[in-house]
Amino acid sequence: MRYGVVGTGYWGKNHVRVAKELLDDGQLDEVVICDVDESRVESLADTYDLPYVTDVDDLDVDAATVATPSTTHPAIGDAMLNNGIDLLVEKPLALTSEEAWDLVTTAEDNDCTLGVGHIFRYHPALRALKRRIDRGELGRIKYLQTRRFSFRVPRTTTGVVYSLAVHDVDIYDYLLDSRPDTVHGQLDSFVREGITETATITLGYGDTTGVINSSWQIPVFDKTRDLVVVGSNRSAYIDYLENTKLELFDAEVFSDPTDGLKSRSDGSITHTAEEREPLKFEVESFIEASENGTQPPASGEVGARAVETLEHVERSAAENIVVDVEQPPMVQQP
Repeated sequence: MRYGVVGTGYWGKNHVRVAKELLDDGQLDEVVICDVDESRVESLADTYDLPYVTDVDDLDVDAATVATPSTTHPAIGDAMLNNGIDLLVEKPLALTSEEAWDLVTTAEDNDCTLGVGHIFRYHPALRALKRRIDRGELGRIKYLQTRRFSFRVPRTTTGVVYSLAVHDVDIYDYLLDSRPDTVHGQLDSFVREGITETATITLGYGDTTGVINSSWQIPVFDKTRDLVVVGSNRSAYIDYLENTKLELFDAEVFSDPTDGLKSRSDGSITHTAEEREPLKFEVESFIEASENGTQPPASGEVGARAVETLEHVERSAAENIVVDVEQPPMVQQP
């Protein structure tokens, strides 16, 4: 397979590294990188001893990663898909659901594989938690909470909703095999006008509530990326900065025939998932899907659904309402 990486900035550099590793391992036959910034792409090409181009129209490849700014995804994605190139597009797939679904349709029309960089679907600890939830080990899922905190100058292009919370709206769908039926968002912008720096999002999945807290304005903690899932029998904790660690808490509130409601807490056990770099796993899964003519776990449809939910968040915040969402049943993802 001939593989391309379009975009060699902050995250694109990691895709180039992974593609080079897969080339050296014999999983790819050729890797070409592309960026409109010739000095940047030339420097990276020299580092990894790879050929480069500065125009996507000059890429003669079978499949590619698109790691360019989100605003460019629709134009670049459309052009490459219409050239029959399978694509792994970094999240978010687009900044509007209309553009996102257009890319899904273009991929279908050209019989192309379309994946989206929802990297946490490839996080070892999260995948281990998903298997335990599916087996019923946590009981009924009652509550989910995520924190993504840091302290930095907000970006100039997209705020925390499309940069950070996009991960979690997809993670909740993934863990619950469902889509939210209610959405509420509170978005705050103080530093850069029009750029959300703090978001508090509540998603309702029937009787299950998911809360997402994302901010670039929290100097109290170090960089924080974690998840709590509360079940009726057990609860789980994941620190996303530790790829393999899954902590399970054996605790529940139950009804005693004589004493009424009682609580039980028997401590926690830490489980270690198999070590695997999420980004490399993501790219390998996409390449396998491309070669087989199938769709990867984080497909184009997954990416478009996430963007739809983010639009509901924005509408909720703008109108100060809880948005009721009518969604068709979601097919379970592998």
